[in-house]
Amino acid sequence: MPKMTFIERDGTRREVDAPLGLSVLEIAHKHGVDIEGACEGSLACSTCHVIVDGAWFGRLSSPTEDEEDMLDLAFDLQETSRLGCQIIMTEALDGLVVTLPAGTRNAQG
Repeated sequence: MPKMTFIERDGTRREVDAPLGLSVLEIAHKHGVDIEGACEGSLACSTCHVIVDGAWFGRLSSPTEDEEDMLDLAFDLQETSRLGCQIIMTEALDGLVVTLPAGTRNAQG
């Protein structure tokens, strides 16, 4: 089974099983990682914002315009920021590393 690593807010690295076809948000929830996902993956908030490790960022598909609009609202936005609900686990992402931002901003109406 593919694996991925979450680097939590306190710097703790947590390697978890990452089933193919699940989003990073779903994988986080499955393993009790502290990512909110207030809109449940419907691309209506930025609370599942993660910072993708630079070595992995280029392997991801490009963000949609809707994702970029939501990322503009994200707290602690970085050059490799993405929404966890939009990163779907594939074989090519086995070993993916993402860092949780320092906080979240829920701008959901």
